[in-house]
Amino acid sequence: MDSIVIETGLPALAEILDLYKSVGWAAYTAEPETLYRAVQNSRHRYFVRQNGQLIGLLRAVGDGETIVYVQDILIRPEHQRKGFGKALLQQLREESAQIRQFVLLTDDRPDKAAFYERCGLIPAQKAGCACFLAFNG
Repeated sequence: MDSIVIETGLPALAEILDLYKSVGWAAYTAEPETLYRAVQNSRHRYFVRQNGQLIGLLRAVGDGETIVYVQDILIRPEHQRKGFGKALLQQLREESAQIRQFVLLTDDRPDKAAFYERCGLIPAQKAGCACFLAFNG
């Protein structure tokens, strides 16, 4: 894996927007100020840079005691499969080791499932859990 720098300081809005656009997450980029506040207000946030460029982000919410929920994890397409996403998840898991529930929802695609399973996560169904969602708007 290339050497990386994981930061917690909040990047500029333009950098965050460019990162989200690089992975096609238009629902987020349609409301830039809302996205920026969401990232800013996340309990955990980690950013990966390579040669000064923001190439990845993980943000998570939770109560600091019983649950941490990974809201977003994204790596620029040209930097995927190089260990950056795994490094971000490891950082969060290490800093949240005392927290009982570590939750993440993702697309229902075999490549996504395989990645998260390689990172030590299991599908909710295998843990005897069900998943329920509701989206507004």
